[in-house]
Amino acid sequence: MERTFVLVKPDGVQRGLTGEVISRLEKRGLKLVAAKFLAVPESLAEKHYAVHKGKDFYPGLIRYITSAPVMAMVWEGTNAVAAVRQTMGATRPWEAAPGSIRHDFALEVSRNITHASDSVENAAGEIALWFAENELVDWQQCTDTWIFGKN
Repeated sequence: MERTFVLVKPDGVQRGLTGEVISRLEKRGLKLVAAKFLAVPESLAEKHYAVHKGKDFYPGLIRYITSAPVMAMVWEGTNAVAAVRQTMGATRPWEAAPGSIRHDFALEVSRNITHASDSVENAAGEIALWFAENELVDWQQCTDTWIFGKN
């Protein structure tokens, strides 16, 4: 089973959309295996966005992600990275498919509700950055065979 990292960013939390994000991922058939609500320390923000260090928008990105609480989560399922990214929609909300979270709730890239890992490799790194191994819960959901079953 594939795992991926999802972050409801400060704008999503402030707008009361955390439950909406969780609900859509659950309805999609993904399984929540870790979650924490936190104020992001600057040191964690800098590690998370290290790939953007030196770019013009980097300081604003760090200020933004540390400006209000976030909900950090790990989701599990078949093709979880692709399924989550499809559910979230394109990074640019005006390019997001109708029915996706970003299409339905966002207008600006800088306020696009969520972050979602873009590859299995990046998901593994982001999960390890935000969660200790003992914070990930391996569990069986009664609907697993109805969602992930093979004939």
